[in-house]
Amino acid sequence: MKRAQQVYRAGGIALLHLLVLVALLRGTSRPDWLAFALVYPLAAIGVGVAMHRYFAHRAFATSRAFQFLLALMAALSFGNAVHFAGKHRLHHRHSDSEGDVHAPHQGWWQCWFGSLIDCGYSDDVVRREASHWLQWPELAFLYRHGSLPALVVCAVLFATGGFSMMVIGGCLPAVLLLHQSSAVNYFCHCRGSRDFATRDTSTNHVIVALLTYGEGWHNNHHRFPRSARAGLRWWQLDLFYGVICIFEWLGLVWEVRRVDARHLRRASLALQS
Repeated sequence: MKRAQQVYRAGGIALLHLLVLVALLRGTSRPDWLAFALVYPLAAIGVGVAMHRYFAHRAFATSRAFQFLLALMAALSFGNAVHFAGKHRLHHRHSDSEGDVHAPHQGWWQCWFGSLIDCGYSDDVVRREASHWLQWPELAFLYRHGSLPALVVCAVLFATGGFSMMVIGGCLPAVLLLHQSSAVNYFCHCRGSRDFATRDTSTNHVIVALLTYGEGWHNNHHRFPRSARAGLRWWQLDLFYGVICIFEWLGLVWEVRRVDARHLRRASLALQS
């Protein structure tokens, strides 16, 4: 990755945190938090359902129009659905090995922030992993201009409620989701329990799962990466899977991939042996 790109990304992450800190110190209003309550759930769905379970793992099918809407929701957190899909597939291929750029053995800083600044792979390698998404011009546009939707939202919020509404409604969701995702990358590869045998050190972490709406059932996910459901036990709360089920009920998605009981039993026995 070019040095200029690394500086741009590092500066962007630092700026988001600085803006949030300034806004909180200056004071906020109820409308600011109403904006947050509107944007954050959509951005969270954009990360967990759209970028992760759909674009990276194709855990369900949908229409071209709803696919574009999912990509827009992913962009609310300054995310790039196609880039994430390619990078995340490389993570699964090299999980907890030298080729895994955000494995805990690389160190806390690299796992939490460093891999966001320099993903460790060239743009060509990442793009090649998810190139099939670029057949749609609208996704290719968002791939090239990934920050544009979030910047438009920030501009609208600024015009509506000023600096604090822009930051609390437009920037704070991105900051929180950054830390939620990094918590999965770090804690769910070095702390927690393992329900299934995998070739990596992925774990299920109850606290992280609760804080990330189901993403913390990470050992489950690494054993069944294409499953739309990460919380495979009845007590493993997975709100993102619930969102997918609602989308399915509404007819917005279909062919939702699930793990049947027989495969669960086999995988559990493999760990016990």
